Amino acid sequence: MIIQKLNNPSMKFIKLLLIFLLSGSFSLQAQMPDAPQRTDGDGPHERLIIRGVHLIDGTGSPATGPADIVVEGNRIASIRTVGYPGLPINENRRPQADENTKVLDAEGMYLLPGFFDMHAHTGGGAQGTTPEYVYKLWLAHGITSIREPGSFNGMDWTLRHKELSANNEITAPRISAWIGFGMGADEEITTPEQAREWVQMIHEEGADGIKFFGAPPEIYKAAIEEANKLGLGTMTHHAQTRVVYNNALKSARLGATALTHWYGLPESLFEDRIIQDYPLDYNYNNEQHRFEEAGKLWKQAAAPGSEKWNAVMDEMIELDYTMNPTFTIYEANRNLSAQRRAEWHEKYTLPSLWEFYQPSKVSHGSYWLEWGTEQEIEWKENYRIWMQFINEYKNKGGRVTLGSDAGYIYKLYGFGYIQEMEMMREAGFHPLEIFQSASLKGAEVLGVDDQLGTIEVGKLADMVIVDANPMENLKVLYGTGAIYVNDENVPVRKGGVRYTIKDGIVFDAKQLLEDVAEMVEAAKAEENYKITQPGLDY
Repeated sequence: MIIQKLNNPSMKFIKLLLIFLLSGSFSLQAQMPDAPQRTDGDGPHERLIIRGVHLIDGTGSPATGPADIVVEGNRIASIRTVGYPGLPINENRRPQADENTKVLDAEGMYLLPGFFDMHAHTGGGAQGTTPEYVYKLWLAHGITSIREPGSFNGMDWTLRHKELSANNEITAPRISAWIGFGMGADEEITTPEQAREWVQMIHEEGADGIKFFGAPPEIYKAAIEEANKLGLGTMTHHAQTRVVYNNALKSARLGATALTHWYGLPESLFEDRIIQDYPLDYNYNNEQHRFEEAGKLWKQAAAPGSEKWNAVMDEMIELDYTMNPTFTIYEANRNLSAQRRAEWHEKYTLPSLWEFYQPSKVSHGSYWLEWGTEQEIEWKENYRIWMQFINEYKNKGGRVTLGSDAGYIYKLYGFGYIQEMEMMREAGFHPLEIFQSASLKGAEVLGVDDQLGTIEVGKLADMVIVDANPMENLKVLYGTGAIYVNDENVPVRKGGVRYTIKDGIVFDAKQLLEDVAEMVEAAKAEENYKITQPGLDY
């Protein structure tokens, strides 16, 4: 929180230096505090009955209902249809409650399986966030499981919070800990043998997988082989500094299981080059260079529908390679002002996080140095081709999951995840396909689809309940809801997740958001802070 307090202009240089040091540029993160002991949530109950919901079960099946769902402890015990749409509930079909039963009246609401955010950082020193702030934003948007890629707050910290969440000692989603390659090693990994030993070490510590940015071929190959041998997952952000060693297709051939973002995918489709067409003054540490030129990558790849396009896609699907595109995290690249002005920032974005987002030559993802119309047009075309690939990948049977990578580039935790759903819709996914990717497909990647990912008898009780139809309008899943006009011609809000249930514990999603709003208001009051736009005082 030191950064939050350096608002005096005379301290600007020190502030920028601290942000640089803490932003991960030198892999140095300030240790975050632990999340506080859980005081939120009701349950788990000996017996819980959720009355009268419309059920979207996550399998891809259409909505059914009304139904009553019975949860015993933390597992789904029965799902019973209790009527037909537009007709009175058949009381004779309802499961009966006794003195040991908690009844949740959700008549007319929609119930879905808990969501998986498959690219979910918990923030850190650079953003000035706390785990309580981040976890509550996630849960308030129905996110009951996350894959923490890189574990940049420290492997020990992440593994500890994984255990605390599993035991429901803290208010948090389930955490799957994927460790950044090399984290915790005694020395730099320079041989295949060291790579294998490191993988064995994190496996013994309790890690679930590895996040790579790339590595020399023999080291990368050895680490993936050892991970597959031990049952650890592997995901790669193919950084431009390493993609010349291994693009996405080469990674899939080596046995890597997932791609996050999309770097390395256009490079797998190159036909008339082997290296991205970098300008001659390009410098990767200049993040406007990095992201501006990334917006031109898909145009350099094989054309949609071409022989190369189809061959690469088909081989990746055959290799069971999972796509986690995180469309949302780059959305500001094609419309910066819209994301900077998103309505939730004023109430739910911490001052320190807002400062982190501002144009800066040193803060990761804050590369708005001279961003303008030309860059946005390039990124709009980039998205068009990228979205076409991902939609076709899904249509051919490839696995696609949802991830947000929030905490950067004007993306707020929870809210950014729902934006990812909207962008999946833009790409061509049916809402039911989106919910399947958000739940079942994520559970498959984490190897927990026998316990989570769908609403079925015997599975763990992770659920999302919203008081409007999310298939008709995904915006009802935002904490701020969706805008409608009532019979008096007055704008009103509908939606916002009403309840998030994790392990049979019922969380009031609206209250979680109020808790976050209070944290933000307190931080603003302490610093006499007002959110303003870059270069303006309003």
